[in-house]
Amino acid sequence: MQGKNGWAGSMRWRIVLIYFLLVFISMTVVSVFIMNSLETYQMESLRSKLTSTVQRSSFLKTLSEYDDLLLHQNEIQKTIIDTWEFGFSEELSIIDNSFTIVASTNENLTGENASRVLNTSVLTTAIIGGRMAEADGVLSGNIPIKHLVYPFGGDDGSQCRGAIYIRADLSEIYDFSAETKYIFIYAMVLALLITAILGILTSRSITEPINDVTKQAERMSHGDFSQKVVVKSDDEIGRLAEMFNLLGEKLDFTLSEIRNEKAKLETILKYMADGLLAVNLSGEIIHINPAAMQMLDLRPEDLDGSTYDQIIEKYGKQLLLQTLLQARGPGGMQDTFDFRGSVFAVRYDRFKDESGQDMGVIIIIQDITERQKLENMQIDFVANVSHELKTPLTTIKSYAETMIDGAVEDPQTALSFLSIINTEADRMNRLVKDLLQLSRIDHQQEKWSMKESNLIALLKSIIPKIELSARQKQQHLNVLFDSEAKILVMIDKDRIEQVILNILSNSIKYTNKGGRIDIDVIESSGNAKIVVSDNGIGIAESDIPRVFERFYRVDKARSRAMGGTGLGLAIARQIVEEHHGTIAIESQEGRGTTVTVALPLAIRRGQRGID
Repeated sequence: MQGKNGWAGSMRWRIVLIYFLLVFISMTVVSVFIMNSLETYQMESLRSKLTSTVQRSSFLKTLSEYDDLLLHQNEIQKTIIDTWEFGFSEELSIIDNSFTIVASTNENLTGENASRVLNTSVLTTAIIGGRMAEADGVLSGNIPIKHLVYPFGGDDGSQCRGAIYIRADLSEIYDFSAETKYIFIYAMVLALLITAILGILTSRSITEPINDVTKQAERMSHGDFSQKVVVKSDDEIGRLAEMFNLLGEKLDFTLSEIRNEKAKLETILKYMADGLLAVNLSGEIIHINPAAMQMLDLRPEDLDGSTYDQIIEKYGKQLLLQTLLQARGPGGMQDTFDFRGSVFAVRYDRFKDESGQDMGVIIIIQDITERQKLENMQIDFVANVSHELKTPLTTIKSYAETMIDGAVEDPQTALSFLSIINTEADRMNRLVKDLLQLSRIDHQQEKWSMKESNLIALLKSIIPKIELSARQKQQHLNVLFDSEAKILVMIDKDRIEQVILNILSNSIKYTNKGGRIDIDVIESSGNAKIVVSDNGIGIAESDIPRVFERFYRVDKARSRAMGGTGLGLAIARQIVEEHHGTIAIESQEGRGTTVTVALPLAIRRGQRGID
């Protein structure tokens, strides 16, 4: 995979370029050094060869003996031709101290003025200065030459008598240098080509694993941890690949744990009964669970573009963000608010980041409507129990004190008072008995004797027990069910009898003289329904939802006068619900009441063991 600048911007190109430049610079330096050294060596070799030849020959000694070189010109010319070992690339001339060429291997120069045809500078240095001189020059035709001049004579301090002048052709040396240069250039090109190839191969061995790691990292960035980097070596790149694979495994494991924890947390937040809101310091709602949406009666579109304060201000000014932030205390704070007939408890506290800086506020909302109702019911229950116990106790104490004060001497009065005391004691006994039964049911301590029973037979046995009370009020007790039928249910007979007796007793109590009470049994949808209807005084619609509450009376004064404890229907509902049934009341004030008790039919319909 190439970078943003393509192949030229990749590490591979830079590695090749570095290799290329290193080899190029190294070979350039080496080539220049070697070529200069070769040229210097050849020049020095030429100079040393010519100097050695001149010094080994007898020319200098012989020439030093001549007082006048021109007088011995022929002899000197002959000596040069016969004894000088020279090649085609060298030219030797004998020059006297008047700068006249006395003899030369190039006969065309003999007799010429040396200062006109030769290098005057080196001649002057040698003949006048009396020391060896040399210089480089170029002849016509661009022929490079070396000028070497050796003075002779004047060893005894007299004037120099002349000089041996040698011109050597340097073309071969420069040709050799040029050829060497071409060889080095060819070698350099070949070396750079090989270097480029090796650099590419070497860079591939480095960059391909890195590219592979980069590709895998890109896949990992998209959540794919299945691919692995192939480890091809044991070097640093191989170790990098191994560590990357290990990192991938660790990340995959860690992210898997995070996803699991996130899923657990989301599930908890989604299904928790309490509402939860998370608000940052800017007032943005960063999380709200479904329970909070339902409690606050919010829809998803209500959250679009709305801040926390804009949404929450209608539920109470005390819930605004700045109020919550300013009211924070140790361990968080709590408050309550009412909304559409429900009561909600609010707990809130700040949440922080890893450095301890405040990030926002977590708010927990709990619907405490039922709890509030239960607390109110508990308060009412205690008050009612206290009142119900206090009333008969007050009556008993009053009549007992009256008898102590002297009423006991009148037998008729004493008997009347004792009868009232006995009645009130029975009333207290019934109240305590009902309270104990409710307590046992509430705490799952009531013992149930469930048996398959014929509901029709049970009703037939109950009716005679309340017929006398109905006759006393001249009421008509009508049995509508088939007395020969069999409807089997799994019940505790004594408890269901208690329920039915309570319902029938209430019908008799709250139906006027001459009224009508109907009793029927219906099988419907897997249930046996006992229906008791009367045409009595009825119940107001507003009181119907509360008639099963403990100690609740529609007409408190009249109910107490009739001897009720206010617990009968509450106990009846508890008993029916323990039988997995239901009890319901329909009533119209002044037109009568209908009570329906539904009990599940028995699964087994055998004959044996039926009560």
